[in-house]
Amino acid sequence: MAIDVQTRQVESTGAAELFISAVPTGADDLTVTARGLFAAIRDLLNTRSARIVQEWIIAPAASMAELSRVRAGVYGDLDDGVPPSLLCCRPGRMPSAAAVAVHAVAHDGRAQVLQVAGQPRGRIVRTTGCTYAAVSGLSMPSAPGREAQARAMLTEAEKALGTLGGDFLSVPRTWMWLGDILAWYDAFNSVRNSFFTERGIIRPDGSAFMPASTGIGLGPADGAGCSMDLVAVIDPAGAIQRLSAGGRQHCAYEYGSAFSRASRAPTPAGTTVYVSGTASIDESGATTHIGDAPGQIETTIENVRAVLRDMNTGDDDVVQAIAYCKTPDVERAFDEFRRRLDWPWITCICDICRHDLLFEIEATAMVKRP
Repeated sequence: MAIDVQTRQVESTGAAELFISAVPTGADDLTVTARGLFAAIRDLLNTRSARIVQEWIIAPAASMAELSRVRAGVYGDLDDGVPPSLLCCRPGRMPSAAAVAVHAVAHDGRAQVLQVAGQPRGRIVRTTGCTYAAVSGLSMPSAPGREAQARAMLTEAEKALGTLGGDFLSVPRTWMWLGDILAWYDAFNSVRNSFFTERGIIRPDGSAFMPASTGIGLGPADGAGCSMDLVAVIDPAGAIQRLSAGGRQHCAYEYGSAFSRASRAPTPAGTTVYVSGTASIDESGATTHIGDAPGQIETTIENVRAVLRDMNTGDDDVVQAIAYCKTPDVERAFDEFRRRLDWPWITCICDICRHDLLFEIEATAMVKRP
Protein backbone atom coordinates (compact mmCIF):
# COMPACT_ATOMS: atom_id res chain seq x y z
CA MET A 1 0.00 0.00 0.00
CA ALA A 2 1.17 3.57 -0.67
CA ILE A 3 0.97 5.85 2.36
CA ASP A 4 2.90 9.00 3.16
CA VAL A 5 3.31 9.48 6.92
CA GLN A 6 5.07 12.63 8.02
CA THR A 7 5.95 13.34 11.64
CA ARG A 8 7.22 16.32 13.54
CA GLN A 9 8.21 16.08 17.20
CA VAL A 10 9.17 18.75 19.70
CA GLU A 11 10.73 17.62 22.98
CA SER A 12 11.38 19.50 26.17
CA THR A 13 12.05 18.44 29.74
CA GLY A 14 9.03 16.52 30.94
CA ALA A 15 7.04 16.26 27.71
CA ALA A 16 7.12 15.75 23.96
CA GLU A 17 4.51 16.72 21.37
CA LEU A 18 4.11 14.62 18.25
CA PHE A 19 2.29 15.72 15.09
CA ILE A 20 1.40 13.03 12.54
CA SER A 21 0.09 13.70 9.03
CA ALA A 22 -0.87 10.48 7.24
CA VAL A 23 -2.02 10.55 3.63
CA PRO A 24 -2.61 7.73 1.11
CA THR A 25 -0.71 8.13 -2.14
CA GLY A 26 -2.12 5.15 -4.04
CA ALA A 27 -5.55 3.91 -5.02
CA ASP A 28 -5.75 0.78 -2.83
CA ASP A 29 -8.98 -0.66 -1.48
CA LEU A 30 -10.42 1.60 1.26
CA THR A 31 -10.16 -1.05 3.98
CA VAL A 32 -6.57 -1.85 3.08
CA THR A 33 -5.69 1.84 3.01
CA ALA A 34 -7.39 2.46 6.35
CA ARG A 35 -5.53 -0.40 8.03
CA GLY A 36 -2.25 0.98 6.75
CA LEU A 37 -3.00 4.52 7.89
CA PHE A 38 -4.11 3.62 11.39
CA ALA A 39 -1.46 0.95 11.89
CA ALA A 40 1.26 3.46 10.99
CA ILE A 41 -0.17 5.94 13.49
CA ARG A 42 -0.57 3.28 16.18
CA ASP A 43 3.03 2.15 15.78
CA LEU A 44 4.37 5.70 15.97
CA LEU A 45 2.37 6.41 19.11
CA ASN A 46 3.49 3.21 20.79
CA THR A 47 7.12 3.64 19.80
CA ARG A 48 7.19 7.15 21.27
CA SER A 49 4.95 6.39 24.27
CA ALA A 50 2.58 9.12 23.13
CA ARG A 51 -1.18 9.35 23.41
CA ILE A 52 -3.67 11.18 21.22
CA VAL A 53 -4.82 14.63 22.28
CA GLN A 54 -6.59 15.60 19.04
CA GLU A 55 -7.34 13.66 15.84
CA TRP A 56 -9.00 14.51 12.54
CA ILE A 57 -10.14 12.11 9.84
CA ILE A 58 -10.85 13.91 6.55
CA ALA A 59 -12.60 11.82 3.91
CA PRO A 60 -15.73 11.62 1.72
CA ALA A 61 -18.87 10.89 3.74
CA ALA A 62 -19.31 7.47 2.12
CA SER A 63 -15.98 6.32 3.59
CA MET A 64 -16.52 7.37 7.20
CA ALA A 65 -18.26 4.28 8.57
CA GLU A 66 -15.55 1.94 7.30
CA LEU A 67 -12.76 4.24 8.46
CA SER A 68 -14.26 4.40 11.95
CA ARG A 69 -14.67 0.62 12.07
CA VAL A 70 -11.09 -0.03 11.01
CA ARG A 71 -9.71 2.62 13.35
CA ALA A 72 -11.38 1.01 16.37
CA GLY A 73 -9.98 -2.40 15.50
CA VAL A 74 -6.45 -1.21 14.80
CA TYR A 75 -6.07 1.18 17.73
CA GLY A 76 -7.26 -1.23 20.40
CA ASP A 77 -6.54 0.18 23.85
CA LEU A 78 -5.13 3.38 22.34
CA ASP A 79 -8.76 4.36 21.89
CA ASP A 80 -9.79 6.10 25.12
CA GLY A 81 -13.37 6.64 24.02
CA VAL A 82 -12.93 10.17 22.68
CA PRO A 83 -13.91 10.03 19.00
CA PRO A 84 -11.90 11.84 16.36
CA SER A 85 -13.37 14.69 14.37
CA LEU A 86 -14.92 13.09 11.30
CA LEU A 87 -14.81 15.73 8.56
CA CYS A 88 -16.43 15.19 5.19
CA CYS A 89 -14.65 16.48 2.11
CA ARG A 90 -15.45 16.07 -1.57
CA PRO A 91 -13.73 13.26 -3.48
CA GLY A 92 -10.35 14.15 -4.91
CA ARG A 93 -7.94 12.24 -7.08
CA MET A 94 -8.39 9.17 -4.88
CA PRO A 95 -12.17 9.13 -4.48
CA SER A 96 -12.57 7.12 -1.26
CA ALA A 97 -9.26 7.81 0.48
CA ALA A 98 -8.73 9.62 3.75
CA ALA A 99 -6.19 11.82 5.44
CA VAL A 100 -5.55 11.58 9.16
CA ALA A 101 -3.98 14.27 11.35
CA VAL A 102 -2.98 13.52 14.94
CA HIS A 103 -1.58 15.66 17.73
CA ALA A 104 -0.24 13.51 20.56
CA VAL A 105 1.65 14.11 23.78
CA ALA A 106 4.15 11.94 25.64
CA HIS A 107 4.66 12.76 29.32
CA ASP A 108 4.77 11.11 32.72
CA GLY A 109 1.03 11.29 33.28
CA ARG A 110 -1.96 10.31 31.19
CA ALA A 111 -4.47 12.52 29.44
CA GLN A 112 -7.79 12.79 31.24
CA VAL A 113 -11.01 12.50 29.23
CA LEU A 114 -13.10 15.68 29.19
CA GLN A 115 -16.87 15.44 29.06
CA VAL A 116 -18.58 18.05 26.88
CA ALA A 117 -22.39 18.15 26.66
CA GLY A 118 -22.44 14.78 28.41
CA GLN A 119 -20.16 13.09 25.88
CA PRO A 120 -16.42 12.28 25.89
CA ARG A 121 -15.29 15.04 23.54
CA GLY A 122 -11.94 16.19 24.81
CA ARG A 123 -8.77 15.55 26.74
CA ILE A 124 -6.83 17.37 29.42
CA VAL A 125 -3.04 17.16 29.67
CA ARG A 126 -1.30 18.37 32.82
CA THR A 127 2.47 18.84 32.80
CA THR A 128 4.74 20.93 34.95
CA GLY A 129 3.62 24.52 34.48
CA CYS A 130 0.97 23.78 31.83
CA THR A 131 -2.62 22.58 31.82
CA TYR A 132 -3.71 22.08 28.23
CA ALA A 133 -7.09 20.92 26.93
CA ALA A 134 -8.45 19.95 23.54
CA VAL A 135 -12.07 19.54 22.43
CA SER A 136 -12.83 17.57 19.27
CA GLY A 137 -15.88 17.21 17.06
CA LEU A 138 -18.29 19.15 19.27
CA SER A 139 -21.64 19.50 17.50
CA MET A 140 -25.23 20.04 18.60
CA PRO A 141 -27.32 18.50 15.78
CA SER A 142 -30.53 18.47 17.84
CA ALA A 143 -30.69 22.27 18.05
CA PRO A 144 -33.33 23.73 15.67
CA GLY A 145 -31.36 25.14 12.75
CA ARG A 146 -27.76 25.91 11.93
CA GLU A 147 -27.55 29.22 13.80
CA ALA A 148 -29.00 27.61 16.92
CA GLN A 149 -26.52 24.75 16.56
CA ALA A 150 -23.63 27.21 16.33
CA ARG A 151 -24.67 29.06 19.48
CA ALA A 152 -25.31 25.84 21.40
CA MET A 153 -21.91 24.53 20.32
CA LEU A 154 -20.16 27.64 21.64
CA THR A 155 -22.18 27.56 24.85
CA GLU A 156 -21.38 23.91 25.58
CA ALA A 157 -17.69 24.48 24.91
CA GLU A 158 -17.75 27.41 27.34
CA LYS A 159 -19.38 25.22 30.01
CA ALA A 160 -16.70 22.56 29.59
CA LEU A 161 -13.93 25.15 29.84
CA GLY A 162 -15.57 26.50 32.97
CA THR A 163 -15.26 23.12 34.70
CA LEU A 164 -11.49 23.48 34.25
CA GLY A 165 -11.37 27.06 35.49
CA GLY A 166 -11.15 28.55 32.00
CA ASP A 167 -13.28 30.31 29.41
CA PHE A 168 -12.89 31.49 25.81
CA LEU A 169 -10.11 33.85 26.89
CA SER A 170 -8.19 30.61 27.56
CA VAL A 171 -8.56 29.51 23.91
CA PRO A 172 -5.75 30.28 21.45
CA ARG A 173 -7.25 28.29 18.56
CA THR A 174 -10.60 27.12 17.22
CA TRP A 175 -11.60 25.21 14.11
CA MET A 176 -15.13 25.72 12.79
CA TRP A 177 -16.24 22.91 10.49
CA LEU A 178 -19.17 24.28 8.50
CA GLY A 179 -21.10 22.08 6.12
CA ASP A 180 -22.56 24.13 3.24
CA ILE A 181 -20.38 27.07 4.33
CA LEU A 182 -21.24 29.23 1.31
CA ALA A 183 -24.93 29.23 2.20
CA TRP A 184 -24.55 30.50 5.75
CA TYR A 185 -21.07 31.79 6.59
CA ASP A 186 -22.42 35.31 7.18
CA ALA A 187 -25.05 33.92 9.54
CA PHE A 188 -22.43 31.88 11.39
CA ASN A 189 -20.24 34.96 11.76
CA SER A 190 -23.20 36.87 13.20
CA VAL A 191 -23.67 34.18 15.87
CA ARG A 192 -19.98 34.03 16.74
CA ASN A 193 -19.61 37.82 16.79
CA SER A 194 -22.57 38.17 19.15
CA PHE A 195 -21.34 35.40 21.43
CA PHE A 196 -17.82 36.84 21.65
CA THR A 197 -19.19 40.33 22.29
CA GLU A 198 -21.41 39.08 25.12
CA ARG A 199 -18.46 37.25 26.69
CA GLY A 200 -16.07 40.19 26.52
CA ILE A 201 -13.85 38.64 23.85
CA ILE A 202 -14.75 41.64 21.67
CA ARG A 203 -15.04 44.79 23.78
CA PRO A 204 -16.74 48.19 23.37
CA ASP A 205 -13.40 50.04 23.41
CA GLY A 206 -12.38 48.20 20.22
CA SER A 207 -9.99 45.75 21.88
CA ALA A 208 -10.43 42.07 21.13
CA PHE A 209 -9.01 38.79 22.39
CA MET A 210 -10.18 36.49 19.62
CA PRO A 211 -8.63 33.07 19.04
CA ALA A 212 -6.93 32.13 15.82
CA SER A 213 -9.41 30.13 13.77
CA THR A 214 -10.29 28.24 10.62
CA GLY A 215 -13.82 28.31 9.21
CA ILE A 216 -13.98 25.89 6.30
CA GLY A 217 -16.47 23.85 4.28
CA LEU A 218 -15.79 20.43 5.77
CA GLY A 219 -19.09 19.08 7.06
CA PRO A 220 -19.28 17.04 10.27
CA ALA A 221 -20.10 13.42 9.53
CA ASP A 222 -23.03 13.39 11.96
CA GLY A 223 -24.97 15.66 9.60
CA ALA A 224 -24.91 18.70 11.89
CA GLY A 225 -24.68 22.11 10.29
CA CYS A 226 -21.44 22.77 12.13
CA SER A 227 -18.96 21.33 14.59
CA MET A 228 -15.95 22.70 16.40
CA ASP A 229 -12.53 21.77 17.67
CA LEU A 230 -10.53 23.95 20.03
CA VAL A 231 -7.47 23.97 22.23
CA ALA A 232 -7.25 25.80 25.54
CA VAL A 233 -4.44 26.76 27.87
CA ILE A 234 -5.85 26.86 31.40
CA ASP A 235 -2.49 27.24 33.12
CA PRO A 236 -0.52 29.47 32.95
CA ALA A 237 -3.44 31.89 32.86
CA GLY A 238 -3.15 34.93 30.62
CA ALA A 239 -0.25 33.51 28.61
CA ILE A 240 -1.86 33.64 25.14
CA GLN A 241 -0.62 36.24 22.67
CA ARG A 242 -2.79 37.16 19.71
CA LEU A 243 -1.90 38.74 16.35
CA SER A 244 -4.95 40.63 15.09
CA ALA A 245 -3.31 41.69 11.80
CA GLY A 246 -0.37 40.04 10.11
CA GLY A 247 1.73 40.48 7.02
CA ARG A 248 -0.28 42.48 4.50
CA GLN A 249 -3.62 41.45 5.97
CA HIS A 250 -5.57 43.65 8.35
CA CYS A 251 -7.74 42.39 11.19
CA ALA A 252 -10.36 39.94 9.93
CA TYR A 253 -12.96 41.47 12.23
CA GLU A 254 -12.90 44.57 10.01
CA TYR A 255 -14.86 42.53 7.46
CA GLY A 256 -17.00 40.62 9.93
CA SER A 257 -15.04 37.51 10.97
CA ALA A 258 -14.13 37.27 14.65
CA PHE A 259 -10.69 35.68 14.64
CA SER A 260 -7.06 36.70 15.02
CA ARG A 261 -4.57 36.07 12.25
CA ALA A 262 -2.49 33.97 14.63
CA SER A 263 -1.92 33.21 18.28
CA ARG A 264 0.97 32.02 20.42
CA ALA A 265 0.52 29.88 23.50
CA PRO A 266 2.49 27.64 25.86
CA THR A 267 1.73 23.97 25.27
CA PRO A 268 3.06 20.83 27.01
CA ALA A 269 6.47 20.72 25.29
CA GLY A 270 7.06 24.33 24.29
CA THR A 271 5.43 27.25 22.53
CA THR A 272 2.94 26.76 19.70
CA VAL A 273 1.99 29.28 17.04
CA TYR A 274 -1.39 28.75 15.41
CA VAL A 275 -1.83 30.45 12.03
CA SER A 276 -5.49 30.87 11.13
CA GLY A 277 -6.99 29.72 7.88
CA THR A 278 -5.49 32.16 5.39
CA ALA A 279 -6.42 32.92 1.79
CA SER A 280 -5.67 35.32 -1.06
CA ILE A 281 -7.17 38.41 0.57
CA ASP A 282 -5.68 41.90 0.45
CA GLU A 283 -5.41 44.76 2.96
CA SER A 284 -9.01 45.85 2.35
CA GLY A 285 -10.41 42.35 2.80
CA ALA A 286 -11.02 41.80 -0.92
CA THR A 287 -10.29 38.55 -2.76
CA THR A 288 -7.34 38.80 -5.14
CA HIS A 289 -6.46 36.78 -8.27
CA ILE A 290 -10.09 35.91 -8.95
CA GLY A 291 -10.30 32.86 -11.22
CA ASP A 292 -6.51 32.38 -11.06
CA ALA A 293 -5.68 29.34 -8.94
CA PRO A 294 -1.85 29.64 -9.15
CA GLY A 295 -2.11 33.33 -8.26
CA GLN A 296 -4.28 32.63 -5.23
CA ILE A 297 -2.04 29.77 -4.11
CA GLU A 298 1.14 31.82 -4.33
CA THR A 299 -0.41 34.80 -2.52
CA THR A 300 -1.83 32.55 0.20
CA ILE A 301 1.55 30.96 0.85
CA GLU A 302 3.15 34.43 1.02
CA ASN A 303 0.48 35.55 3.49
CA VAL A 304 1.00 32.53 5.75
CA ARG A 305 4.77 32.89 5.73
CA ALA A 306 4.43 36.59 6.56
CA VAL A 307 2.33 35.72 9.61
CA LEU A 308 4.87 33.11 10.68
CA ARG A 309 7.60 35.74 10.48
CA ASP A 310 5.52 38.18 12.49
CA MET A 311 5.26 35.47 15.16
CA ASN A 312 9.04 34.86 15.10
CA THR A 313 8.78 31.43 13.53
CA GLY A 314 9.67 30.09 10.11
CA ASP A 315 9.39 27.22 7.67
CA ASP A 316 11.46 24.84 9.78
CA ASP A 317 9.09 25.27 12.74
CA VAL A 318 5.92 24.16 10.90
CA VAL A 319 4.59 20.92 12.38
CA GLN A 320 1.22 20.73 10.62
CA ALA A 321 -0.19 22.30 7.45
CA ILE A 322 -3.50 21.77 5.67
CA ALA A 323 -4.27 23.03 2.18
CA TYR A 324 -7.96 23.39 1.37
CA CYS A 325 -8.62 23.28 -2.38
CA LYS A 326 -11.98 24.10 -3.95
CA THR A 327 -11.63 21.54 -6.76
CA PRO A 328 -9.28 18.75 -7.88
CA ASP A 329 -7.97 21.15 -10.54
CA VAL A 330 -6.89 23.54 -7.79
CA GLU A 331 -5.29 20.60 -5.98
CA ARG A 332 -3.32 19.79 -9.13
CA ALA A 333 -2.23 23.43 -9.42
CA PHE A 334 -1.05 23.28 -5.80
CA ASP A 335 1.21 20.29 -6.53
CA GLU A 336 3.77 22.60 -8.13
CA PHE A 337 3.88 24.82 -5.05
CA ARG A 338 3.86 22.19 -2.30
CA ARG A 339 7.23 20.87 -3.42
CA ARG A 340 8.79 24.24 -2.61
CA LEU A 341 8.05 23.96 1.11
CA ASP A 342 9.06 21.02 3.25
CA TRP A 343 5.90 21.21 5.33
CA PRO A 344 3.91 18.13 6.40
CA TRP A 345 1.01 18.75 4.03
CA ILE A 346 -2.50 17.39 4.11
CA THR A 347 -4.66 18.40 1.14
CA CYS A 348 -8.43 18.12 0.83
CA ILE A 349 -11.24 19.26 -1.48
CA CYS A 350 -13.94 21.51 -0.04
CA ASP A 351 -15.56 24.92 -0.31
CA ILE A 352 -13.76 27.96 1.05
CA CYS A 353 -15.68 30.74 2.80
CA ARG A 354 -16.30 32.82 -0.37
CA HIS A 355 -17.48 31.80 -3.83
CA ASP A 356 -14.43 33.45 -5.43
CA LEU A 357 -11.84 31.86 -3.12
CA LEU A 358 -10.22 28.75 -4.54
CA PHE A 359 -7.64 27.97 -1.88
CA GLU A 360 -6.81 28.33 1.81
CA ILE A 361 -3.98 27.22 4.11
CA GLU A 362 -3.71 26.85 7.86
CA ALA A 363 -0.45 26.07 9.65
CA THR A 364 0.78 25.21 13.12
CA ALA A 365 4.37 25.90 14.13
CA MET A 366 6.17 24.98 17.33
CA VAL A 367 9.41 25.70 19.14
CA LYS A 368 10.59 23.84 22.20
CA ARG A 369 10.82 25.39 25.61
CA PRO A 370 14.29 26.88 26.27
